[in-house]
Amino acid sequence: MPSPQSLSEIDRREVAMWAADCAERVLAVFEAEAPDDARPRDAIARARAFARGELDAAGEIRRRFVAGRAAHAVSSPAAVAAARAAAQAAGVAHMGAHALGAAAYAAKAAGSAAPDRPDAIHEEIAWQLEHMTDETRSALRQLPPLGEDSAGPLGAGLLASGVLGTTIRTIQEAIGSSQDTR
Repeated sequence: MPSPQSLSEIDRREVAMWAADCAERVLAVFEAEAPDDARPRDAIARARAFARGELDAAGEIRRRFVAGRAAHAVSSPAAVAAARAAAQAAGVAHMGAHALGAAAYAAKAAGSAAPDRPDAIHEEIAWQLEHMTDETRSALRQLPPLGEDSAGPLGAGLLASGVLGTTIRTIQEAIGSSQDTR
């Protein structure tokens, strides 16, 4: 039985575009530090191609870790988070819950890149929510609330703590959890 964090392929394709949009907003933060490293940009392009039906899930599952390795090529927390946002967007082909990971890492990158702007994270989350289609919102509502299902990225791991966890909880509260729609 697949994890409730997986989502159907149709729903993964839907949320992949939003995840790519979230990651692309902070891509410049990564590229400022590593202008010759195309891995995050390529991951975002692949997430968009997957969303359009141009790439299959199996091929993307095999390549999903490439962008994450780019996080080791930079040192600033903002650039690391931007690379991880792109990697999470690419991971949506494998599991839909990675879309929330892409949004959370993008918000973290935005906040880390603007330490003098205390509202940077909240502004990023507001942008993410405003740019969510009804279909994306509906698909993301199917995901279990953060921390309730250990079989995927929304378990008790990295995404459940700190600014990442706070961001995901904020998004899930704003769209309504899966428990609200059952």
